Amino acid sequence: MERFSTSLLGEAKTLLLATDGSGFSEGAVQEAIFFGQACRAQVIVLHVVGVQAESISAANFAVRQGQQELAPHLDHIRAMARDSGVVVEVVVVGSSKPEKTIVEQARLRQADVILMGRHGKSGRLSLLVGKMTAKVIAQGFPRVLVAPKDFIITGSHILLAVNDSVNSRQAVQDALSLGRTCATLQRITVLSAAKRADQQPQAQAMVEEVCAQARRAELPMPCVTLTPIGDPAHCIVDAAHELGVDMILVGGRGRSGVVKLLQGHVTEKVIGQAPCAVLVVTA
Repeated sequence: MERFSTSLLGEAKTLLLATDGSGFSEGAVQEAIFFGQACRAQVIVLHVVGVQAESISAANFAVRQGQQELAPHLDHIRAMARDSGVVVEVVVVGSSKPEKTIVEQARLRQADVILMGRHGKSGRLSLLVGKMTAKVIAQGFPRVLVAPKDFIITGSHILLAVNDSVNSRQAVQDALSLGRTCATLQRITVLSAAKRADQQPQAQAMVEEVCAQARRAELPMPCVTLTPIGDPAHCIVDAAHELGVDMILVGGRGRSGVVKLLQGHVTEKVIGQAPCAVLVVTA
């Protein structure tokens, strides 16, 4: 399928790609290079070596060793960027808390989005999304895009999952902005899951208000509402499967409000189970 010419990341100018060098990072690598080309953005390629060394010399040795081990992967990214006309900067650092370092580097370099792959190794939460990805999202960076290994974003349909939290309201504004700037976006589906039938009217009111905002903004594509009843994560993932969406937009964890769509680990569950990319937005 032909890729779109206008980016689903809007007017992003600096992208930070956090990669561990594994095959699970390939989806994020491909999207980072493509978005770098589509947005004419610089891509910061960051690899954080986990170090627990007691001395500076031992820590520096660990970083050098990690850089050598990852050299073929980093050279591959450089070649992809060169072929696509994308400016990249490769950064390899050591840290005892990689998730904090990733966010610190993103803020230091004024990145608009952090891009990460999706995989897990062990444990209930990490099995779904990967420990490092979950920890980075928990840091509250404004936008984190998680890309599955074998999925390509084509830019025609986004699923916006909403509740009444501050983060969700920011996700709504991001979706409306994409509706104005992404020329190939054909449809926005707005979903609010109600855990019980008596919560469905409130969920319906929320999605209708979002579509009313879309009409006031005179977006050129239709805005469709969904208010399923059931487990929020399952509802979001099932809708993404059935509708074949390109990307899910979802707010970071929110604990306020009646519906509480993103309470607990719902966001992480959505990322781990979704068939498409997920953009996590935090106000």
